[in-house]
Amino acid sequence: MTEFSQPIALKLNIRTAQAEAVLNLFAEGATVPFIARYRKDVTGNLDEVQILQIQDEAKFLKEFSERKAVIEKTITEQGKMTDALQEKLNKATTIAALEDIYLPYKPKRKTKALIARENGLEPLSLLILEQRDIDVNTEALSFINDNIKTADEALQGARDIIAEMVNEDAQVRAKMRKLFEDTATLQSKVLADKETEGIKYKDYFDFSEPVSKIPSHRILAVLRGFLEGFLRMSIAPVEEDALEMIEQLYIKGMSASGDQIRKAIKDAYRRLLQPSLETEFRTALKQKADEDAINVFAENLRQLLLSSPLGSKRILAIDPGYRTGCKVVCLDEKGELKKTDLIFVHEANRVYDAQYKIKELVKQYNIEAFAIGDGTAGRETEQFIKKLELGLPIFLVNEDGASVYSASEIAREEFPDQDITVRGSVSIGRRLMDPLAELVKIDPKSIGVGQYQHDVNQSRLKEKLDQTVVSCVNAVGVNLNTASKHLLSYVSGIGTTLADNIVKHRNEIGKFSNRKELLKVARLGGKAFEQCAGFLRIKESINPLDSSAVHPEAYSIVEKMAADVNTNVQSLIGNEVLIKNIDAKKYATEQIGELTIKDILNELKKPGLDPRSEAQQFEFANIYKIEDVKIGMIIPGVVTNITRFGAFIDIGVKQDGLVHVSEIAHKYITDPNEILKLNDKVQVKVLEVDIPRKRIALSIKQTQEIPAKNTSGFKPQNISNKFQPKAKQPEDLSTLNVNDALNALKKKFGK
Repeated sequence: MTEFSQPIALKLNIRTAQAEAVLNLFAEGATVPFIARYRKDVTGNLDEVQILQIQDEAKFLKEFSERKAVIEKTITEQGKMTDALQEKLNKATTIAALEDIYLPYKPKRKTKALIARENGLEPLSLLILEQRDIDVNTEALSFINDNIKTADEALQGARDIIAEMVNEDAQVRAKMRKLFEDTATLQSKVLADKETEGIKYKDYFDFSEPVSKIPSHRILAVLRGFLEGFLRMSIAPVEEDALEMIEQLYIKGMSASGDQIRKAIKDAYRRLLQPSLETEFRTALKQKADEDAINVFAENLRQLLLSSPLGSKRILAIDPGYRTGCKVVCLDEKGELKKTDLIFVHEANRVYDAQYKIKELVKQYNIEAFAIGDGTAGRETEQFIKKLELGLPIFLVNEDGASVYSASEIAREEFPDQDITVRGSVSIGRRLMDPLAELVKIDPKSIGVGQYQHDVNQSRLKEKLDQTVVSCVNAVGVNLNTASKHLLSYVSGIGTTLADNIVKHRNEIGKFSNRKELLKVARLGGKAFEQCAGFLRIKESINPLDSSAVHPEAYSIVEKMAADVNTNVQSLIGNEVLIKNIDAKKYATEQIGELTIKDILNELKKPGLDPRSEAQQFEFANIYKIEDVKIGMIIPGVVTNITRFGAFIDIGVKQDGLVHVSEIAHKYITDPNEILKLNDKVQVKVLEVDIPRKRIALSIKQTQEIPAKNTSGFKPQNISNKFQPKAKQPEDLSTLNVNDALNALKKKFGK
């Protein structure tokens, strides 16, 4: 697809050679992570986002080219292709423009215009379009026949033909499309007698917003209400503006013929143009909203997958419950299941037994940390463990999707002899150890970090989320000797079949001792090895580079570097003084250029370093249910989901609270991601508690001082917002000194 290099480069503002290089690498079977990491010199240092954009643009241009070829073939077979028409097709840059040109030649069902033509009325329509000074009624009489009984019927037929001509006029459609883009509004109203049943769409019972400004979440909300049968919706500009625009193209002056054309134009707009463009814009708005929502989901998923791991620790994991008890599992450093048990911490007569069991399990399995599911009874179970005073860190773990995993084929394959409660507990414990390794086993849609994920294009959602998982897995790297086949399947160049073969081979040989042994895996050839080797780590390898992100194709270069500074590779790794003095240009080759050499040098400083920070404990306030939450409270919370309209915060009760985008920062922001990331620890103020609807409104900015006005003329730098608790809260005057307290009282009550 290198023929598309130039238009892709023009659109993405990159060099043609860069686009061509990426397309050639794709043609050779290279993956996005491999190209971004190990072919920087070939692509001119394009990142994953740019490489994916090239891939998407190439896909679009291929589809466009194929559609154009079909249209050209169809028109040519009809014997209607002309040089002028071919030129129009060649100038078209969008599918919509192609379809507008093709519309008059497209095979049609029987339309009003077609019937009128069959009744011999086309000459009358052309006569009217000439707009000469004629008596249209008199002219119409000459077209009466067996099917046309009156002059009015003849004129109606002629208007039907003109209306279709107006609708199929590419210039008219282009101008109308621009008018829709600039001025159309999306309007919705509640259907009669649906007010009560559709109360959740109350905000859209009488709603209007320009299509050029409406955000994605409102588009999806209106569309959902429309599809569920609660709302009526329309997309249109002011009708008078649309009619005037078309009349300027068709009406030459005041005449009887002009009056007929005006009627035809109004009919064309109401019956054909407006409905057609409304459908087109509804589809376009849906696609735009889908893409926006999918991007929100993908970014949230990326942040969740790259959540801080606790690492290889011995974990006691608990899946909390009231009536059925709490399922307990003990895991070793590798996440292997060692012991299962059941305790009841919410029944007074069984608490002592539960305390004894936990203490014995901690002692027997040398437990280093607790992982507790954050669902039903999670906080109460956390309190039970805290009261044991065992001196071990306690983590509440997001258990969204754990039940999906525990009932999955993957879980049954891993634990064929355990019930779903045990599998769920294991998943909770492993999520604490390594969120990425565990979450890849679950359909991303079940993880619960999206925005209208069930309303968007599901194939596009899956494509984007799969790309995100692949990106995260390869960014972190995978331990070849411990990774599950599900994690391995996301490594560049591997996939499901090779992942299965790798695990089978590993089981046969015990463990891989070096990267080259991958070539002994069934069906894993040279190309697959090239794509995957750099992302797989072997910590026990004799060659220290096997545990790094240095690709085997560059091992000889590193060996030469070591020899040139009179040391060996093992001694060079981590020696920043020696590495700092190595000249990257000296080791660049045709295949491995200076950019890649610089990456190698950075990797040698801290080989195999996990880019994720280590998990930290977090303490919620002493509240456990929504009834404990009071307006004015300032409490800690954790960001659990980010949407375009705000962020959801876990404050330790069953219901997450919402911080609207307007309550995140003192400055104006349009996207919460400008300030917040998933799992951020924040301080929030409670603004509203709606117990019947189980809603909590929160604010972040009201826990912070208002920034001082900048009068220097310099723009302040963006500061990472960690939202530390304020030392003093004006709501509690006892924490202030005398002067500050007096000032606070004056501010509140006046002098």
